[in-house]
Amino acid sequence: MAIQQQRLWLTSAPALVMYTHQTPAESGTHGTILFYHDHGASKEHNEADLARFAQAGFLAVGLDNVGHGERRYSDSDRRFSAPGHSMEAEFLSAVHATASEVPAVIDTLISRGWSQQDRIGIAGISMGGFITYAAIVADKKQRLCAATPILGSPTWLLPRAESPHQHPEAFFPTALLSQNAGRDSEVPASLVRDFHQWLAPYYASAPERLHYIEYTNADHELSAEIWAQVWHQVMAWFKRFLPNQ
Repeated sequence: MAIQQQRLWLTSAPALVMYTHQTPAESGTHGTILFYHDHGASKEHNEADLARFAQAGFLAVGLDNVGHGERRYSDSDRRFSAPGHSMEAEFLSAVHATASEVPAVIDTLISRGWSQQDRIGIAGISMGGFITYAAIVADKKQRLCAATPILGSPTWLLPRAESPHQHPEAFFPTALLSQNAGRDSEVPASLVRDFHQWLAPYYASAPERLHYIEYTNADHELSAEIWAQVWHQVMAWFKRFLPNQ
């Protein structure tokens, strides 16, 4: 099926929307997936991944993180290359600001008739994975039915009240699949593994909605073979937990 695309702003967020049905609204009846990119990248960087979602019948919505893409900071290099805590603080501020936009993005998609609040998922890679966890906490209406953070973490390395790991009660019933690399020196897998253990009691009534996968010998730069496995898991998760009409 031919992929169609639209570029627009969803509230304050620049977006690239991809779909294969006649209209975005028709694809939205099969599920909407919000997708957030890695640090230093943009929504265009993951066009191939957005196309995967669109080819599977979903409405794929790629968004620029705060400070990236069409809204890249004019002093981005300085902000994100500062040593120590300053760089981490800038990174987490951008994560939090991006996640805080998610409820308004969802509102806009629903008001356009493009999405349905019981068929919305979210995914992200690295920085986008951090955003994915934080967005679940940010959307108080709990409209994110399924989430698949990749190489991200719910536990922030600076003390912040908004760090998702401090809000485990916000996650259920979102179907959460986390995938991390066992030898990742940038995003320690142990933090995510521990968080899933903390979440388990909250998912006791539906344990199948919580799953953690760790690629033991992988680092933050995944091989092509593992990358293929990651995406197989992502697609299977959304097909399972985004209810189809």
